[in-house]
Amino acid sequence: SAEILRYCWGFLPEDIRNDPDTGTVITVPAAFNTMQKDATLAAAEMAGLGKVALMQEPVAAVMSVMHHRRTDGLFLVYDLGGGTLDISVAQSTSGRVSLLSHGGIAMCGGSDFDRAIVEAVVKPWLQSEFTLPADFAVSTKYKPLLRLAAWASEMAKIELSSREEAQIMLSETEINLQDEAGKEIYLDVIVDRQTFNRLIADKIDESINATREAIEKANQTAATIERIVWVGGPTKYQPLCDKVAFELGIQGSNEVNPMTAVAEGAAIFAESIDWSTQSRGRKSARGAVNASGKLELSFNYIARTPNLRARVIVKLGNTAPPGTEFQIESMDTGWSSGRLALKDGASLELVLGKVGENTFKAFVFDDHGGMLSLENSKIVITQTAATIDAIPASASLSIEVMQKGVSALSFLVREGEPLPKKGTQRFLACESLRAGGKSKLNFILREGDIEDPVSDNECIGELAINGHDFDEGVIVQGAELICDYEVLDSGQIILNVSVPSIGGTFGSGMNFYSRTIAGRDFSNAAPFILASAQELRARVEAIGEQVDDPKIALATKKLDQVDTLDSRERDPETAKQAMDNVQSAKKLLAEVRKTHTRPIRQMELNNCLAYFEGTVRANARPAEESAYDMLARTAQRAIDAAQRDFESLLQQLRIKNFTIMFRQDWWVIDRFNLLAAQAWRFADPTKHAELVVVGRKAVEGDDMQTLRITIYGLYDIMLPDGNEAVSVANITTSLS
Repeated sequence: SAEILRYCWGFLPEDIRNDPDTGTVITVPAAFNTMQKDATLAAAEMAGLGKVALMQEPVAAVMSVMHHRRTDGLFLVYDLGGGTLDISVAQSTSGRVSLLSHGGIAMCGGSDFDRAIVEAVVKPWLQSEFTLPADFAVSTKYKPLLRLAAWASEMAKIELSSREEAQIMLSETEINLQDEAGKEIYLDVIVDRQTFNRLIADKIDESINATREAIEKANQTAATIERIVWVGGPTKYQPLCDKVAFELGIQGSNEVNPMTAVAEGAAIFAESIDWSTQSRGRKSARGAVNASGKLELSFNYIARTPNLRARVIVKLGNTAPPGTEFQIESMDTGWSSGRLALKDGASLELVLGKVGENTFKAFVFDDHGGMLSLENSKIVITQTAATIDAIPASASLSIEVMQKGVSALSFLVREGEPLPKKGTQRFLACESLRAGGKSKLNFILREGDIEDPVSDNECIGELAINGHDFDEGVIVQGAELICDYEVLDSGQIILNVSVPSIGGTFGSGMNFYSRTIAGRDFSNAAPFILASAQELRARVEAIGEQVDDPKIALATKKLDQVDTLDSRERDPETAKQAMDNVQSAKKLLAEVRKTHTRPIRQMELNNCLAYFEGTVRANARPAEESAYDMLARTAQRAIDAAQRDFESLLQQLRIKNFTIMFRQDWWVIDRFNLLAAQAWRFADPTKHAELVVVGRKAVEGDDMQTLRITIYGLYDIMLPDGNEAVSVANITTSLS
């Protein structure tokens, strides 16, 4: 990304690139999580772009629409790009726009259409015409062939926008590769619209469902929405637009250029950014000219508006002498308001003569007509192309906390809440931290709404307060931790934590997201994804035996799609699509749990007790057995009474199981061998390999203490389901 940005940046004139006032807006899909946004900023920094702000693409598309058409009403933007689908429902009133909702699909776009053509048309043709191994799709030798085939398929797809059929063609010279029999490979196959429509039908149906969800989140119906605005290259394929419009029952509109609308909207939005601030917040929409002196006078006005007129209101701290007057003149056109009586609440409507800055000057006259001196008399009102008011958060963001021994979420912003948002939350330390100590307090950030288990939400990083971060004192257990946060227009987060007991402040800056997770190489992730899907399928099937819910079938379907992934798959887009399906299945399972809490709780307790009876009890001490049985009865009563502390009790039972078994040498060795064989589960493969060497030496030398320490080290860097934080939450809310 940095190389692409550097290349584009090079096209700008040198005086613009070197101007310290130049700012750059980079748009990102609404489906991007905070780690992806952080990676985008890192790429911009590597490219040397200077001042950079991120903007959600649905917002940019809406700004472009308003630039071309300022009529009031509700409209929907269907933005289908190369990789993602963004849907936004917007309401415009006199040039001011509010986004009522937005949604979409992280992996849905032109690239998916290209892959569909390769899978269904190109690969079968190649296998019928040439001698190729059955697994040629994952063979290193034939990867260049498939890359070229994807490019040729994309060209054919574009051609289908204007023709009924297109030829996918590559010559022997272009491919420069022989099959297993030594025959030169070429490509020459026809794809028609009927075939293409069939191949992309499922993706289009998914997009229609995502659009309906966005409309529902906005509390609207298809009947209340005036039009669909098409944005993105794939929307130039008319049959696609016709199907979406027909299924939704909303008329389509081609009022913006689908190829440039997002960039145009970003340029319009760039003017509204206050580039002098670190957070790249928006310029204030309100202005005031204050004139010190006996009058305590100020002129208050809207400093930024898409309207043709703006109102100025006089504010007086005390009464002006009779006969005192004021006058406002345009510095651009020479227009004058004439003299008006100066009194508190007096107002005047100014005509804005142009888009951009309109400059006026205020004058005040005493009762004898003499001009009073004003320290500041200039009024600047910017007429904007469009003004965006509410930008809804595309995902819920929270800090993980411990409550009664169970992980919970303390939300900073909920999906759909307006951005930007500032606030303060107060936490308590669950353990002590001494200056210079090796432990730390962890503010673990998660993205998502799944409240049980919390680990099913994506871990996007952490702000850690380490013992070496302060020079003296102790943050005692129970000490107050004051967290000031800001969620920007783009969805990025700024955290600052103050600890009154030591007088310290610890800030995240703009860069505390999880590099381990964000930098995952999806070209090597297939074994990890398949293992995650297998574990999740076991959960889905177990719950499916207890409850009847259609979402179980949907989750199973998502996991069935993951099972088609080859463990040797090197295509990162294919692997990322599979990972997104795993996450979608987790969300569906969370919804099932909310609806069927009691039977699922009972199943979890029964499974935990069955493991204790079948494996653990024989290794437990009498006192441990009694304590376990008592805790199990308490957990059962919590289910029967629908008490909120069941999850905490279940966690305690699981910890007891682990504690007892971890004393057994044979169990520890089995656990180590399992972890050693699953390198793909670990955040740091190099560290994993190092610990495995240490562990094997410990096994050979019968050094069980070292082996146990090694296992704890492995758990520290383990990512068992793709979303586990490396650290453990050790803060709690001040109310718990």
